[in-house]
Amino acid sequence: MILLFVLFLSPLIERIPLAALVGVMFVVAQQTFAWASLRVLHKVPVNDVLAIIAVTVVTVFTDLAMAVLFGIIIAALNFAWQHARELYADSHEDADGGKRYQVHGTLFFASTASFLNQFDPAQDPTQVTLDCQHLSFVDYSAVAALKTLRERYAKAGKHLRVVHLSERCKKLLKRAGEQH
Repeated sequence: MILLFVLFLSPLIERIPLAALVGVMFVVAQQTFAWASLRVLHKVPVNDVLAIIAVTVVTVFTDLAMAVLFGIIIAALNFAWQHARELYADSHEDADGGKRYQVHGTLFFASTASFLNQFDPAQDPTQVTLDCQHLSFVDYSAVAALKTLRERYAKAGKHLRVVHLSERCKKLLKRAGEQH
């Protein structure tokens, strides 16, 4: 119906003043906006509020497709940043005098620096065990971080033993040419 109206009655549409069309557009936007959502902004995480505001601004100055793409990028970066912050390690001394690190979280490009900062090769004993039971490797940067950690311990003259790798992690290491 609308297509027929635009195709065949376009001379009539051209007679409508542009200001009237803009007014109609503003009324439609005002009526369709969920004003109640503004009342819950204080309950939403700050990162989400910033994403909502950024996407709204991008929508106003560009178009909806660009705003959706921008929103996806912001959401992905927010997700990666939050998961990178969730990586932590518990450590304790073993009965044989060695040290055991049990790392929890997801190891990927955004969490490699945090992962490497959990360890102290200079102060650790000669035998160190990395327990990966609660650690998930996601991408090649996780493999590179493990390689860097092994190199740091080897440079300090110490031995790093990696235990409890999942089958997926073992496959990732094998594909990268690393031993586990």
